Amino acid sequence: MGVYVLKQRKLRQKRKGLDEAVEMEMAVTLHNSLKFEYSTLQKATRSFSNENKLGQGGFGMVYKGILADGREIAVKRLFLNNRHRATDFFNEVNIIGSVEHKNLVRLLGCSCFGPESLLVYEFLANQSLERFIFDPILGKELDWDKRFEIIVGTAEGLAYLHENSKIRIIHRDIKASNILLDARFKAKIADFGLARTFQEDKSHISTAIAGTLGYMAPEYLAHGQLTEKADVYSFGVLVLEIVTGMQNNKSKGSEFSDSVVISVWKHFQKGRAEQLFDPNLMLHNYIHESDVRKEVLRVVHVALLCTQEIASLRPSMSRVSKMLLKNEEPLAQPTNPPFIDERTMELNDTFDYSSYPLHNSSPSSNLSHSVFLPR
Repeated sequence: MGVYVLKQRKLRQKRKGLDEAVEMEMAVTLHNSLKFEYSTLQKATRSFSNENKLGQGGFGMVYKGILADGREIAVKRLFLNNRHRATDFFNEVNIIGSVEHKNLVRLLGCSCFGPESLLVYEFLANQSLERFIFDPILGKELDWDKRFEIIVGTAEGLAYLHENSKIRIIHRDIKASNILLDARFKAKIADFGLARTFQEDKSHISTAIAGTLGYMAPEYLAHGQLTEKADVYSFGVLVLEIVTGMQNNKSKGSEFSDSVVISVWKHFQKGRAEQLFDPNLMLHNYIHESDVRKEVLRVVHVALLCTQEIASLRPSMSRVSKMLLKNEEPLAQPTNPPFIDERTMELNDTFDYSSYPLHNSSPSSNLSHSVFLPR
């Protein structure tokens, strides 16, 4: 009897896996007619060799591949060992397959059947923004002009997702590693595994919390209430990282220090924000250095408007784009960002948010794609 029950359970699990595969295939058909054979991608990546590995995200490895016709591609390799991962795969294919913008990474196709599921993207020569801005050597390749273009491109991509696409989309995981750069350092937003569509008649989405510590908006972190303003907050954090060359969710040394957001806020309040500018901005190389410094300060000002604790005070991404491109546009004074205890990752409430402790094994660990249930 026990053997029979076990066999039936295995059959049900196998059937469930097949149903998910069929569902996946149908979902992909809706948005993308270009499909790749698993063997084609295996050959293109040299059997997913370590030499071809570009990086690792929250949902799998990414490899460079070269197709038989010479095209360079990026292959995202996903192990769908549970239903959540399968859902993330459907989600990424459906969302990125339904939108098109110069600042969004382009999905070329996928492979649904085989030992694992694979997504195929355009290959971007300079990989992620993260490898440049947090590296004192590689960071020299991104002067202020290039960084400003990256900031504006990311803002325009997010504005499109929030307001101009056929469906409203919240990315939920905007950070430097998810901003990819082409050969000319043009920014493209990537990794839509956590993205959620958003209906216009809803004020917010109540959902399990997912994202990366240091980039999640306080109202989302505390209550799981998701709006486009969560992406606005993450964008503000990203901009401050681009300007300072410092990572928000990593403390320096063994002593706990302020996050980049809090540090910039304090310096801005004292009129000393320039002290935190990344030397790799190369501002001294500009003929009109004082004008360029004013532009950088204005961008910092916009970033602080994006990271305000009260979500309703944050500007929309289309408004952010205008503020970045129109220097004559007046800027409101930013109110305070959320104060988060770096040791416990708890919100220190000033606007009646429930503190929400997140336990890390190390204060400086980068917890990515973590999922928590809201209180």
